[in-house]
Amino acid sequence: MKETGLNIRIYGDKALRRKAKPIKKVGSEERLLAEEMANIMHANAGVGLAAPQVGVNKQIIVVDIGNGPLKLFNPRIKQRKGSCLMEEGCLSLPGVSVNVKRAKEICVECLDESSKKVSMRAEDLLARVIQHEIDHLKGKLIVDYADILRKLKIRKAFKKKLKK
Repeated sequence: MKETGLNIRIYGDKALRRKAKPIKKVGSEERLLAEEMANIMHANAGVGLAAPQVGVNKQIIVVDIGNGPLKLFNPRIKQRKGSCLMEEGCLSLPGVSVNVKRAKEICVECLDESSKKVSMRAEDLLARVIQHEIDHLKGKLIVDYADILRKLKIRKAFKKKLKK
């Protein structure tokens, strides 16, 4: 695999807090980026990755919970059902996990790799990972779900890591 220059941004990086811009049309550049993101995600044993996590301000996410990668462009949650509290980690917050309440089932609308608008239903882990990655497109991180004391502790720990 050739070196792409893309790397996972870590908590504290401003790229993680920007709202990602929608894709006008999915072209070869976006497909290549999604493929590179999938490779980075797999190389880091992740189940999801959003473009802002590699410093790209575009609404692209990749997800793979073991059934092969899904590449979603401009994903939007159209419907939510149920709820479930579960511990989540994040490639941009290594070593941190936070309990996050999310919908158990969702309906997502997005563009596919050929720029066609598609809808899909997801439940359980797949729904959770898609919701997590869509949060990244909005500049939201799992730390935002933590109570204030936990947020301060995480922020302090990452400030120390960033200074090293």
